[in-house]
Amino acid sequence: MHAALWVSKTGLSAQDTQLRTISNNLANVSTIGYKKERAIFQDLLYQQVRQPGAQSSLNTQLPSGLQLGTGVRTVATQKMHTATSLQTTEQPLDMAIDGRGFFQIQMPDGTLGYSRNGQFQVNGEGQIVTATGFLMEPEIQIPEDAQSVNISQDGIVSVQLPGDVLEEEIGQITVADFINPTGLRSIGGNLFQETAASGAPIVGVPGDDGLGVTKQGTLENSNVNAVEELVNMISTQRAYEMNSKVVSAADGMLRNLTQTL
Repeated sequence: MHAALWVSKTGLSAQDTQLRTISNNLANVSTIGYKKERAIFQDLLYQQVRQPGAQSSLNTQLPSGLQLGTGVRTVATQKMHTATSLQTTEQPLDMAIDGRGFFQIQMPDGTLGYSRNGQFQVNGEGQIVTATGFLMEPEIQIPEDAQSVNISQDGIVSVQLPGDVLEEEIGQITVADFINPTGLRSIGGNLFQETAASGAPIVGVPGDDGLGVTKQGTLENSNVNAVEELVNMISTQRAYEMNSKVVSAADGMLRNLTQTL
């Protein structure tokens, strides 16, 4: 196989992955709490035809040598946990974390998931749950006769009950942070899971030890910039076209060779 065909093949594959990453970002431009991702590439091994620094004569050395690249590969997709804007909804169970941290969610298998999506609701037993019915951790149950729900910036949940002058505290929301949130495993449903790369969760009260504070009646928007992603898409499309041109050029060279000989 012509070496250029293989190199351009790796380029086409890499740009295809890049386009898939961009399309996923654009698809989630309106997903609450979504964090955009980017593809990370590395060049492949080099064919060392002439080693840099090798002796070119008795008293001279090669200043650069002759090294032929073999293409590119995708090595990672990195989640960008950058801050973004907040939107006010006035819904009492909508929450956003202004700063670092994740809500803790009880998964059906007993493990914990972590999310920046604060679109919470109550189930038939008055427990605070996600849109898919997963319980918040720690579990908080709102009384059936509660007239209003108040969530403070440090995560204290209070309700106003009939006949009471003062609000009654019913629970404390805690949030978890990670040394390397980029290392979390995305499992869909606006959820992440702990991995060895992320480190163990650091759980605390909102506002303490660098953790973000909770904002009631507020949601965190996706941090995808649609215009930026469209520019990246155009750039990726052109890079794909250039790699396909290399395939066509190498094919033309081989066709000319076979027709001539």
